[in-house]
Amino acid sequence: MTLEQYSKTSYKLSKKLTVAYSTSFSWGIKVFKPEYRDPIFAIYGFVRVADEIVDTFHDFDKKELLKKFEEDTWNAIENKISTNPVLHAFQETVNNYDIDHKLIVAFLKSMEMDLSNESYDREVYDEYIYGSAEVVGLMCLKVFLDGDKIKYDELEHSARMLGAAFQKVNFLRDIQSDINDRGRIYLPGVHHFDFIDNSNKALLEKEVDVEFKEAFKGIVKLPIAVKLGVYSAYLYYLMLFKKIKRLDVEQLKSKRVRVSNWYKFYLLLKSYLEVKVIKTT
Repeated sequence: MTLEQYSKTSYKLSKKLTVAYSTSFSWGIKVFKPEYRDPIFAIYGFVRVADEIVDTFHDFDKKELLKKFEEDTWNAIENKISTNPVLHAFQETVNNYDIDHKLIVAFLKSMEMDLSNESYDREVYDEYIYGSAEVVGLMCLKVFLDGDKIKYDELEHSARMLGAAFQKVNFLRDIQSDINDRGRIYLPGVHHFDFIDNSNKALLEKEVDVEFKEAFKGIVKLPIAVKLGVYSAYLYYLMLFKKIKRLDVEQLKSKRVRVSNWYKFYLLLKSYLEVKVIKTT
């Protein structure tokens, strides 16, 4: 096997990892132009492994595993190779698209926060959201724009808002599992499970409403080669958010809100029809 073959296999493994954990993101990525798919799968594969370390590896030393993962990440980026296929695909993407290392630092710091924090004050919460979600949007934006610094600066805010909106919708959807499985609260300023109520849910929803609107302003300006995929993910999360807003906290504590596969397909078709006519504002 040549290095090129190894790289191709590494991207395929990152894709399989992403598909296994997120059908909604996977569908969006699959409708990108082919040249964008592998690097985006590489980013999500990297993010997924780090997330699994802090969220599900309960019978192991998470702190040590995350430390080793972080060391291996920087070694892969510096040496431009890794025997870990997920990190190998990620380092190629980082080096090929000149992804700012500060984004990776911020992401790994947020993963470290999950090892010790059970709740968040506002300032730390915003830092966590930036590192866990907004920087992922910025990494993808670097791939989408491939060196266009002017366009990157123009769309940076919208990319951050899209990442933040997605993450907060996930928090609202996963209140049950965050409490029961992880012992965490992702509502800013709420430090006890008994204080999770419809009022602080509504406050977070107001933030998400604004973030979705700001994100859309950037989506319409994306290259057509990736606009459909991003817009379909946007519509999926917007629909998920609308379903969540109709429920109260007690309902969210007892069930996980879902969007059926057939409706995801409908949203993909809807985005295909609409993406050709949405205009920049």
